[in-house]
Amino acid sequence: MEAQTTFSALKDILLPYQPSFSTRTDTEETFYLEAKEHGTDHPDPMFFASVQVKKRYVSFHLMPVYVNPALLDPVSEPLRKRMQGKSCFNFTKVDETLFSELAELTERGFADYRERGLTEAKA
Repeated sequence: MEAQTTFSALKDILLPYQPSFSTRTDTEETFYLEAKEHGTDHPDPMFFASVQVKKRYVSFHLMPVYVNPALLDPVSEPLRKRMQGKSCFNFTKVDETLFSELAELTERGFADYRERGLTEAKA
């Protein structure tokens, strides 16, 4: 199934960051990472990223780009065309070029979260 291959490839982008976050969900259709602590002012864990199989596509949510939209400044037009909303990218198949760019964006997002004190360890 194309969706499962796409899901696995997108999940691979997030796996290096798993030690730095709590894994809220890890199933064949959803992989969800959140900050282990968000501070005393905000008792709920801070969402980092997730991959989810939907009916017609696989979505990759990356909250750091919502928290810090400047992270999107160097993003290419082809990757921007995959965006739905402010922090979601949708794919129907594996695209190595876009996935590589998405991995770089995720790395920048992780660095931004680390600077904000939202990670526990370095990826």
